Amino acid sequence: MTFAQLLDQAGGMGRFQVINLVLLCLPMLLMAPHNLLQNFTAAVPGHRCRVASNNACADGNATGNSDCTALLRVFIPQDRDWVPQKCWRFVTPQWQLLEFNSTGPVPTEADQEPCLDGWTYEGQVFTSTIVTEWDLVCDFRSLQQLAQSIYMAGVLVGAIVFGGLSDKFGRKALLLWSCFQMAVAGSCTAFIPSFTPYCVFRFLTGMAVSGIGLNCVSLSVEWTPMRSRAMVSMVTGYSYSIGQFVLAGAAYAIRDWRWLQLAVSLPYFAFFLYGWWFTESARWYATAGKLDRALRELQKVAWMNGQKDCQEKLSLGVLKANLQKESPLANAKFPVADLVRTPSLRRITVCLCFVWFSTSFAYYGLAMDLQNFGVSVYLIQVIFGAVDIPAKLVAFLVICYSGRRSAQALSLILAGLSIAGNIFVSHDMQILRTVFAVFGKGCLGASFNCVFLYTGELYPTVIRQTGMGLGNTMARVGGIVAPLVRMSSEYSPSLPLFIYAMAPIISGVAACFLPETLDAPLPDTIEDVESRSVANESCYSPCCFLIASSKFFVDQDGGRGDGNGKELTGETFGVKLIESHIFESITQEQ
Repeated sequence: MTFAQLLDQAGGMGRFQVINLVLLCLPMLLMAPHNLLQNFTAAVPGHRCRVASNNACADGNATGNSDCTALLRVFIPQDRDWVPQKCWRFVTPQWQLLEFNSTGPVPTEADQEPCLDGWTYEGQVFTSTIVTEWDLVCDFRSLQQLAQSIYMAGVLVGAIVFGGLSDKFGRKALLLWSCFQMAVAGSCTAFIPSFTPYCVFRFLTGMAVSGIGLNCVSLSVEWTPMRSRAMVSMVTGYSYSIGQFVLAGAAYAIRDWRWLQLAVSLPYFAFFLYGWWFTESARWYATAGKLDRALRELQKVAWMNGQKDCQEKLSLGVLKANLQKESPLANAKFPVADLVRTPSLRRITVCLCFVWFSTSFAYYGLAMDLQNFGVSVYLIQVIFGAVDIPAKLVAFLVICYSGRRSAQALSLILAGLSIAGNIFVSHDMQILRTVFAVFGKGCLGASFNCVFLYTGELYPTVIRQTGMGLGNTMARVGGIVAPLVRMSSEYSPSLPLFIYAMAPIISGVAACFLPETLDAPLPDTIEDVESRSVANESCYSPCCFLIASSKFFVDQDGGRGDGNGKELTGETFGVKLIESHIFESITQEQ
């Protein structure tokens, strides 16, 4: 009897599993607002040098007044479109400029200087952001991107730290701690006085995001029967998408960055309190050698699901038999160097590193740059969240019927082309620019969905978790680098888009060199990967993904096999792959 069969006997997808899933989805829902929060808390409103004047025209909201606009010419130089410059002012007032109208000749240039007395900001859209509070504009504008990169670095560190600690101390304990850390660090961020502690608390918040995502998914998946895990994966994935709508609504209603930060952080105190209800994973107890506690948790779940007979039949002997069958490969230790030990694994690892990095890199390049599309930042956030819903469904269908390789390569190449399209579209064509960006974001969401599954199917069981960990690391690096690339706009306005576009196009081509895994047996050992490589060498060519994806053979007795009499079993895939798949699809997104 396997552990999956034990769960079926304990009620399958019963009352306990449904309640457990709903309560775990709530903290995951608010992960999206934290990942994308700086679209609103670090938004850059219109600004100009502060004018030393006692009249009403010194107010940033008075620039729409025609008299004030004319008076500002005396203090602020204007560009070719007669818009006040953002980072320069006249050394002395140029009163003679009042004689010129908007169609008159450009006057002789006067001496200019930086904004020594600070800036005046427009307050129609954003009442307060970290940019307006700490003047992160002009020479200090790069600090805004640095803050987001520090947050993503926290997400990377959290995935490493909390991932290891959850295997040592359990899923429930680390989930409770992560919710508490999120609540405290997120709330403290709303009260900090300067930029440096802001970055420190954002780093801690990013760590907590990883801990919450990892352990929520672990607790949901490890209590879910095999046949219901696809449904659980879809529910948890869509909870992240709903979180993007929540962020747009909350940001539209709360225009002050401190109150918005507080609004998305305080609920984690409630999650921390009801989190004590959660039941620790019996599978984790079993692998940790605590069979008596695993037995008690299974009996509790059977009782909640109304399976009293199963509650009485469960015994330590059954659990020991199950652990003996499933633990050898799950507990085996293999070094990271095994990912590049053989030619086939080197090919797979190099190509997947490109795919993981570029998908996250381009995704955050789009998702964290909402202000540059020329439409309402609140509307574009809603659209970006909505496109995830059909994108994930289409990705699922393509993966199932056309194969992983074609889905992976096409989604990346189409994403890169759509991003590149905006290089040639004028900023005045707001609708077309938005369409390109939304389509690209949808393709990157589809790429995320594919690469999680694809990675687990390409690597053998003995190093599957190691491969998933490497992919996770590359994705985090992409998320860290993405905000920094936007600084290259100082050299050319189109340079960031060019970089964001080329990365997925190159990785899409690299994905063509990966083997197809549709309906293929899952490899258990490194030797299985090499054997598959020899048998399907022709399918590694770049154009192969345009032909038939792959084949599987039928044994003489009608069972599925690999043509050599080896039976394909779903259990080989393992709980840990699905755990990593769902966790990455939630915390990376998207």
